[in-house]
Amino acid sequence: MIFETVVEVLVDHCDVDASTITEDTTLDSLGIDSLETVEMVMELEEKLDMDELEMEEKLSTVGELVKFIESKQN
Repeated sequence: MIFETVVEVLVDHCDVDASTITEDTTLDSLGIDSLETVEMVMELEEKLDMDELEMEEKLSTVGELVKFIESKQN
């Protein structure tokens, strides 16, 4: 579910086809900079009904973003 939600947000932000996004897709390859990453995390907080997610380190791939969110849900 988290992966699908992340892909949905990425499609909205990057104007890419959802079928091209995998866990290995880099955020750089999608044209996402650190500011956009923060904006997307805020949107994901809202969509997933989560408290504020503080990013301690730079996330490079979609999979890292998914794992980061999963770690904050538990």
